[in-house]
Amino acid sequence: MKYYKYFRKTSIKDKEVGRLFLEEIQKKNPKTFLEIGIFHGVTARNICNLMYKNHGSEFKYIGIDIFEEGDGVKNEVAPSFKFNNPLKTFYFKYLKRQNPYTAEGVKDLLSKYEKNIQIIQGNTNEILKDLNLKDIDYIFVDGGHDYKTVKNDLAYSKKFLSSNGVIICDDYNLSYAPGVKKAIDEFISENKCKHEIILERFAKIEF
Repeated sequence: MKYYKYFRKTSIKDKEVGRLFLEEIQKKNPKTFLEIGIFHGVTARNICNLMYKNHGSEFKYIGIDIFEEGDGVKNEVAPSFKFNNPLKTFYFKYLKRQNPYTAEGVKDLLSKYEKNIQIIQGNTNEILKDLNLKDIDYIFVDGGHDYKTVKNDLAYSKKFLSSNGVIICDDYNLSYAPGVKKAIDEFISENKCKHEIILERFAKIEF
C-alpha cells in the first residue's frame, strides 16, 4: 500500500508513515469518509484511491477546510503555504496557474472521483453545527490546531459517526501545538472512549 504525494504539500511527509496510515484505515474498510482539514488534498486523493479500490464507485468522501491564509488562522498553527521546491512553485504558478490550497485546486486533484466527493469550505467552528452529516464510517481530524477548535471538531465528529465508526486525529503530540493533545485527552476521558496512540502521532478513537 503506497502513499502518493502528487507533487503537492502534505502533512504526511514520510511515505512509510503514509503507508501505515492507509493500512490503519484499511482495517475499517470505510465506504464513507470525512476529512476535517484537507490542505492540498493529498490525503484526500489517497483515501479516495483506497475506497475506489475496495468499493468501486460506491463510496463517499467529504472534505472540509477553511481554505484561508494569513493572520486569521495564525492561532490554528497553519502549515506553510509556500513550496520549498522552486519547481513546484513554477509548476503551479506558471504552468498549472492554480493555487493548490483552494477548493478548486483540491477538486482538480480529485476530479477522477468528482461524483463521489463533496468539498466544503468554511471554518469548522462555525459550519459544523449546520451540516447534516450522519453514519460516517471514518473521520480524520486534522484541521485547526487550537484547543477550542479541536474540541469542537471532535464533538461534532462524534455526532456524525456511524455506530461502529472510527475517528483518527493527526498531530496528537505536537510540541508547538499542545492544545491538540489536551483537547483529545479531554474528549477521550469525557466520553470514556477506547483509544490507541499510533506512531506517537495519530490518536485513534473508537466508541
